[in-house]
Amino acid sequence: MDVNNLIAQRIRQLRALRKLSLAALSELSGVSRSNISLIERGESSATATVLDKLSAALGVTLTSLFEQLGDTNIPITRAADQPIWTDPGSGYVRRNLSPPIDSPIQLVEVSFPPGQRVAYDTAARDVDVHQQVWLIEGTMDVTVGEAQWTLSAGDCLAMRLDQPISYHNPTAEPARYLVALVSQPYKPPRRSA
Repeated sequence: MDVNNLIAQRIRQLRALRKLSLAALSELSGVSRSNISLIERGESSATATVLDKLSAALGVTLTSLFEQLGDTNIPITRAADQPIWTDPGSGYVRRNLSPPIDSPIQLVEVSFPPGQRVAYDTAARDVDVHQQVWLIEGTMDVTVGEAQWTLSAGDCLAMRLDQPISYHNPTAEPARYLVALVSQPYKPPRRSA
């Protein structure tokens, strides 16, 4: 299945499950109704930033928009069947590795082009999402809220997806990394007495 059609199908399905009109999803996400309509018809290849806004408004992870519908009892996804998507804004390529089985863990492999940057306005969702980024090769600058880290091959960064995050490859070489996400029911942060 074409990845834009897969994304279109998932957004329509998630919007229907939440009983949201196009106008309601537009208001929640900050993405125009006409843009959502084009995406849902598979006539537009949305950027990673737009897809992140839609996924946050739908209460799911960005990775969930690439999940293939079907039998959720199959514990394997063959490499040839893993959805691959290229961000039209930055050219980064993401491969969803996880099988369709119902699991709180999602794995994604990313190839990030030299000199490119992607920023997400990541907002709190109905679920608590934790993410770890393990850099396989290259160098990446990752900013989470006000904190910034430069990752080199082998480094692993843990974060919670509840604040703005940006990824930047400051070098002339591509970078490759693995993203692991875990979703849990939302628990408000503890307040100290």
